[in-house]
Amino acid sequence: MVLFQLERTVPLPLEEAWRRLTEWPRHGEVVPLTRVTVVTPPPTGEGTVVVARSGLGPLSFDDRMEVAVWHPPGADEPGRCRLEKRGRVVRGWAEIEVWPGPGGRTRVVWREELGVRFLPFPFDPLLRATARQVFGRAVNKLLRKP
Repeated sequence: MVLFQLERTVPLPLEEAWRRLTEWPRHGEVVPLTRVTVVTPPPTGEGTVVVARSGLGPLSFDDRMEVAVWHPPGADEPGRCRLEKRGRVVRGWAEIEVWPGPGGRTRVVWREELGVRFLPFPFDPLLRATARQVFGRAVNKLLRKP
Protein backbone atom coordinates (compact mmCIF):
# COMPACT_ATOMS: atom_id res chain seq x y z
CA MET A 1 0.00 0.00 0.00
CA VAL A 2 1.17 3.49 -0.78
CA LEU A 3 0.06 6.74 0.80
CA PHE A 4 0.09 10.06 -1.04
CA GLN A 5 -1.44 13.51 -0.68
CA LEU A 6 -2.27 16.25 -3.16
CA GLU A 7 -3.05 19.85 -2.26
CA ARG A 8 -4.47 22.61 -4.41
CA THR A 9 -5.74 26.13 -3.76
CA VAL A 10 -8.31 27.22 -6.32
CA PRO A 11 -10.31 30.38 -7.08
CA LEU A 12 -13.64 28.66 -6.44
CA PRO A 13 -16.21 28.94 -3.68
CA LEU A 14 -16.10 26.04 -1.22
CA GLU A 15 -19.39 24.52 -2.38
CA GLU A 16 -18.40 24.65 -6.06
CA ALA A 17 -15.05 22.93 -5.46
CA TRP A 18 -16.91 20.24 -3.47
CA ARG A 19 -19.47 19.76 -6.24
CA ARG A 20 -16.81 19.39 -8.92
CA LEU A 21 -14.87 16.82 -6.90
CA THR A 22 -17.83 14.72 -5.73
CA GLU A 23 -19.90 14.38 -8.90
CA TRP A 24 -18.57 10.86 -9.37
CA PRO A 25 -19.32 10.28 -13.08
CA ARG A 26 -17.16 13.34 -13.89
CA HIS A 27 -14.13 11.37 -12.68
CA GLY A 28 -14.59 9.07 -15.67
CA GLU A 29 -14.35 12.09 -17.97
CA VAL A 30 -10.89 13.03 -16.70
CA VAL A 31 -9.21 9.68 -15.90
CA PRO A 32 -8.06 7.87 -19.05
CA LEU A 33 -9.70 4.53 -19.90
CA THR A 34 -12.13 4.83 -16.98
CA ARG A 35 -15.91 4.90 -16.70
CA VAL A 36 -17.50 5.78 -13.36
CA THR A 37 -21.02 4.83 -12.31
CA VAL A 38 -22.95 5.34 -9.11
CA VAL A 39 -24.66 2.06 -8.19
CA THR A 40 -26.93 3.34 -5.43
CA PRO A 41 -29.76 5.87 -5.85
CA PRO A 42 -29.12 9.57 -5.20
CA PRO A 43 -28.37 11.65 -3.28
CA THR A 44 -24.79 10.83 -2.39
CA GLY A 45 -24.27 10.11 1.29
CA GLU A 46 -22.77 7.52 3.59
CA GLY A 47 -23.32 4.11 2.00
CA THR A 48 -23.30 5.37 -1.60
CA VAL A 49 -21.48 2.88 -3.84
CA VAL A 50 -19.37 4.10 -6.76
CA VAL A 51 -17.68 1.83 -9.30
CA ALA A 52 -14.80 2.96 -11.51
CA ARG A 53 -14.22 0.53 -14.38
CA SER A 54 -10.72 0.96 -15.80
CA GLY A 55 -8.86 -0.70 -18.65
CA LEU A 56 -9.57 -2.10 -22.08
CA GLY A 57 -11.64 -5.18 -22.84
CA PRO A 58 -10.45 -8.26 -20.95
CA LEU A 59 -7.80 -6.21 -19.16
CA SER A 60 -10.46 -4.18 -17.33
CA PHE A 61 -11.18 -4.21 -13.61
CA ASP A 62 -13.64 -2.58 -11.22
CA ASP A 63 -12.57 -0.25 -8.42
CA ARG A 64 -15.61 -0.53 -6.11
CA MET A 65 -15.84 2.21 -3.49
CA GLU A 66 -18.27 3.02 -0.71
CA VAL A 67 -18.74 6.46 0.82
CA ALA A 68 -17.88 6.00 4.51
CA VAL A 69 -17.89 9.68 5.53
CA TRP A 70 -19.99 12.41 3.90
CA HIS A 71 -19.88 15.92 5.35
CA PRO A 72 -20.55 18.55 2.66
CA PRO A 73 -19.20 22.02 3.38
CA GLY A 74 -21.46 24.76 4.64
CA ALA A 75 -21.28 28.34 5.85
CA ASP A 76 -17.49 28.51 5.64
CA GLU A 77 -17.12 25.08 7.25
CA PRO A 78 -14.90 22.49 5.59
CA GLY A 79 -16.27 19.47 3.74
CA ARG A 80 -14.92 15.93 3.97
CA CYS A 81 -15.63 12.73 2.10
CA ARG A 82 -13.98 9.34 2.63
CA LEU A 83 -14.28 6.52 0.14
CA GLU A 84 -13.36 2.97 1.16
CA LYS A 85 -12.02 0.98 -1.80
CA ARG A 86 -13.57 -2.50 -1.73
CA GLY A 87 -12.68 -3.95 -5.10
CA ARG A 88 -10.96 -7.25 -5.78
CA VAL A 89 -7.99 -5.50 -7.41
CA VAL A 90 -7.78 -2.02 -5.88
CA ARG A 91 -7.77 -1.62 -2.09
CA GLY A 92 -7.39 1.27 0.36
CA TRP A 93 -9.24 4.55 0.78
CA ALA A 94 -9.42 8.10 -0.54
CA GLU A 95 -10.30 11.29 1.34
CA ILE A 96 -11.34 14.56 -0.22
CA GLU A 97 -11.39 17.70 1.90
CA VAL A 98 -12.28 21.26 0.99
CA TRP A 99 -11.32 24.11 3.30
CA PRO A 100 -12.03 27.85 3.21
CA GLY A 101 -8.97 29.64 1.93
CA PRO A 102 -7.87 33.26 1.72
CA GLY A 103 -9.80 35.69 -0.46
CA GLY A 104 -12.73 33.38 -1.14
CA ARG A 105 -10.47 30.68 -2.51
CA THR A 106 -10.72 27.01 -1.55
CA ARG A 107 -7.97 24.72 -0.34
CA VAL A 108 -8.39 21.13 -1.55
CA VAL A 109 -6.66 18.16 0.07
CA TRP A 110 -6.83 14.74 -1.59
CA ARG A 111 -5.30 11.97 0.52
CA GLU A 112 -5.20 8.36 -0.59
CA GLU A 113 -3.91 5.00 0.53
CA LEU A 114 -3.75 2.77 -2.51
CA GLY A 115 -2.95 -0.88 -2.90
CA VAL A 116 -3.12 -3.06 -5.98
CA ARG A 117 -3.62 -6.74 -5.34
CA PHE A 118 -0.85 -8.98 -6.67
CA LEU A 119 1.51 -6.01 -7.09
CA PRO A 120 4.53 -6.73 -4.86
CA PHE A 121 5.80 -4.02 -2.50
CA PRO A 122 9.03 -3.39 -4.49
CA PHE A 123 6.72 -1.66 -7.00
CA ASP A 124 5.41 0.78 -4.36
CA PRO A 125 7.61 3.71 -5.48
CA LEU A 126 6.38 3.31 -9.07
CA LEU A 127 2.77 2.94 -7.91
CA ARG A 128 3.04 6.07 -5.74
CA ALA A 129 4.58 8.16 -8.54
CA THR A 130 2.03 6.96 -11.10
CA ALA A 131 -0.92 7.50 -8.74
CA ARG A 132 0.26 11.02 -7.84
CA GLN A 133 0.54 11.88 -11.52
CA VAL A 134 -2.79 10.34 -12.60
CA PHE A 135 -4.81 11.63 -9.63
CA GLY A 136 -3.05 15.00 -9.66
CA ARG A 137 -3.98 15.50 -13.29
CA ALA A 138 -7.55 14.33 -12.60
CA VAL A 139 -7.97 16.72 -9.64
CA ASN A 140 -6.66 19.61 -11.75
CA LYS A 141 -9.10 18.83 -14.56
CA LEU A 142 -12.07 18.36 -12.22
CA LEU A 143 -11.40 21.70 -10.56
CA ARG A 144 -10.95 23.53 -13.88
CA LYS A 145 -13.98 22.08 -15.66
CA PRO A 146 -17.40 23.41 -14.54
